[in-house]
Amino acid sequence: MSLTGLFLVSFLVIHLIGNLQLLQSDGEAFNTYAYFMTSNPLIKFISFGLYFFILLHAIQGLVLLSKNRSAKGTKYAVSTNKNAQWASKNMGMLGILILFFLLIHMGDFWYKMKFTDQLSLITYDGYDHGIKDLYTQVEASFKELWVVIVYLIGLIALFFHLDHGFQSAFQSLGINHKKYTPMIKGLGRFLAILLPLGFAIIPIYVYFIK
Repeated sequence: MSLTGLFLVSFLVIHLIGNLQLLQSDGEAFNTYAYFMTSNPLIKFISFGLYFFILLHAIQGLVLLSKNRSAKGTKYAVSTNKNAQWASKNMGMLGILILFFLLIHMGDFWYKMKFTDQLSLITYDGYDHGIKDLYTQVEASFKELWVVIVYLIGLIALFFHLDHGFQSAFQSLGINHKKYTPMIKGLGRFLAILLPLGFAIIPIYVYFIK
């Protein structure tokens, strides 16, 4: 759980950097980025590893949740402290929310990009063929209020999941020291705020401003 979780955090950082190109108005930067990410042989190979780790992390979480409920009747046995943070007691529920959010996200964008012809083709300088216009699909989706709300709910769940999960991962790996633990907690809180906020800016900007 710890290793797969930390790997997925690194993916989120990279994914956010790429997706922030949606804030540019013409769509070319994002469309060419999306094309590169789905056509480059090395990236395609790495993506299979990413899908595997997402699935593995989800399965591990569900198995752990089931074992904890069977053993103690609790939702998520990370801490026996009655004053433990709300997130630490509900990591299983948060993980399930994020999984549903991820399935909606991939179905709306990733699946349509890779396996359908629903997206129109645009030709850009430097390319001798059309590139799928994912930018317009994203804009259309984020003009729907219910989609924006679903994304914000998913990102709130991501905040709590990261806020507890990041530091918990290092604890599980045995990296727990009075000198380093406060730094790890601080970094975890920083990422837990930065990543969901960065992703949230995109649908909010598209819905209210574009």
